[in-house]
Amino acid sequence: MPTRALKSAASGMYAQQINIQVISNNIANMNTTSFKKSRAEFKDLIYQQISANPQNSVVPGSVENTNTKIQVGSGVKPSSTQKIFVQGDLQQSGQQLDVAINGDGFYQVRKSDGTFSYTRDGSFKISSEGSLVTSDGYLLEPGFTINSDILGIAISRDGIVSANEVGGGSVELGTIELAKFVNPGGLMALGDNLYGETTASGAPILGQAGQDGFGELNQGFLESSNVDIVEEMISMISAQRSYEINSKTVKTVEDMMSIANNLKRG
Repeated sequence: MPTRALKSAASGMYAQQINIQVISNNIANMNTTSFKKSRAEFKDLIYQQISANPQNSVVPGSVENTNTKIQVGSGVKPSSTQKIFVQGDLQQSGQQLDVAINGDGFYQVRKSDGTFSYTRDGSFKISSEGSLVTSDGYLLEPGFTINSDILGIAISRDGIVSANEVGGGSVELGTIELAKFVNPGGLMALGDNLYGETTASGAPILGQAGQDGFGELNQGFLESSNVDIVEEMISMISAQRSYEINSKTVKTVEDMMSIANNLKRG
């Protein structure tokens, strides 16, 4: 039936609309620190069996089954968006509190409501209480206190934080722990460069940087977005073409219905 084709084409247009929204968000965040691009995923809809010969006529002298059923699809639907946790390039910033993760892992931060979130954005600041916090003021866990009379902070590749004191001495303040997940693609994006644990991601596994599969820390660097602008532009052109073809399908079905109506009048 023509209405089935119209619904399939409409589902295709909607799917490509979602696809372009995902691509445009990737492009918009191409300069966002540690941003991970997303990919829209789709599924075909349920199939219906229709008769290959709706008139069910029998051709004289033919032994062919004229009542054969064929499967016709109902279109497409968006099923999910998948975060692609490919390592972004490390860009040198020169700031002593900028710390990039080179490899697997997330920083664990405590939000104001006491819940934990996870981020790869290592552009930390020192709060008024002397704690390391994110740009939004979320505490890095596990925390430690940094006194105001220190000359500088050194962070090793395995996450050990040391303070350089007046007089040339050095004192160890603590260790930055990392968290990783069995399925990081299952994390929920919360905005503000934060991710939340879900049943799909599994529980966080805590450990020290540079050990047991965790990435190393690089002080004075930040991880850039993993968005490839050329790849995203090609994907957008492809989505636009698909949207256009689906819209032409709607016009074609409309013309077919118009022809059928004219035949009835004749």
